[in-house]
Amino acid sequence: MPINTRIWMTGALDWFAFIDDEEVFLGRREVPTPLDEGDAWTNEVGDMFKVIDGEIRIVGKTEPPKKYW
Repeated sequence: MPINTRIWMTGALDWFAFIDDEEVFLGRREVPTPLDEGDAWTNEVGDMFKVIDGEIRIVGKTEPPKKYW
């Protein structure tokens, strides 16, 4: 199923998308590729996303994942 959300990657390997006419940071390595229906992830600032009906949607906010390095 094609993704109907406009997405792009910057030279710094950051993923962005237009969601509800706003530029939204999707994440870096945590963004699943290729995107498919039902994929879900949480970016480094705690925003949660899911692919629903071919569109990337913001489904909530949580504590940012802890980094162990």
